Amino acid sequence: MIALLQRVSSASVVVDGAAIGAIDAGLMVLVCAERNDTEKDADTLLAKLLGYRVFADDAGKMNRSVTDTSGGLLLVPQFTLAADTKSGTRPSFTPAAAPADGLRLFSYFVEQARLKHAKVETGQFGADMKVSLTNDGPVTFWLQTNAK
Repeated sequence: MIALLQRVSSASVVVDGAAIGAIDAGLMVLVCAERNDTEKDADTLLAKLLGYRVFADDAGKMNRSVTDTSGGLLLVPQFTLAADTKSGTRPSFTPAAAPADGLRLFSYFVEQARLKHAKVETGQFGADMKVSLTNDGPVTFWLQTNAK
C-alpha cells in the first residue's frame, strides 16, 4: 500500500458540492492499495503513518507524530498513486488494486484508523472529489509497504 502524507494546517474534501470530510492541523493522507496488498499491508502502513514524526517538538525538530499531537487525519482514497509512469506519456494503472479490492482495503484502513486515532475524516472511494489543503511547511512524505 501507498500513502502520500502531507502535514497540513487544514484540509477538506468536497463531493457534489458538499463537504464530506475536513480537519484542522494534522495529516491529509492520499491512500492507495496496490495489487496483492492485504490487510497486513494496511496494518503496517497505518502503524507507520500514526507513528511517523513530522511535527515539531519544543526544540523545533520533527520529533512528534500525529498521535503525539492529537492532530486530525483526513484519509483520501487515490488509486492513481500506483500509476506506472516508466514509459510513454500516459500512465498505466495496472499496479493498482482492482476496484473491489481497493475499496475493501481502504475501508479496512479507515476502520482501523478510527479504532486507533480520535480524529479521522475521509474522502469517498470512487467519487470525483475536490480536495483542498494548506500544506504546512511544506512537508510531504511518501510511505509504501512492500515497494514493488
